[in-house]
Amino acid sequence: MDYYVKIKDELVNNEVYKKAKDYSKNRSDLKTYYNVGKLLSAAGKHYGEGIINIYSEKLMIELGKKYNRRTLFRMKQFYLTFKDEKVSPVATQLSWSHFVSYYH
Repeated sequence: MDYYVKIKDELVNNEVYKKAKDYSKNRSDLKTYYNVGKLLSAAGKHYGEGIINIYSEKLMIELGKKYNRRTLFRMKQFYLTFKDEKVSPVATQLSWSHFVSYYH
């Protein structure tokens, strides 16, 4: 038995799995953040632009600090940026961090 080949195969398979999982997670994140941005945009039309502050306070208590005002505002910006366009295949390869750095 060639243990090196077996070990290498295990490691390569793990790397492939992680990349596929990361890609799937990234697509899910982007889809979720787009949808949240769309909902925030619609909520702002009904309840005023201050709704992001109200929602962020509640979400930070219920789901954690990462859902702060800035994050929700960026989700809304993300939606507004891409709402009238079909997102290119390149955009689906980018991570949320790429979009956040664009607005930073």
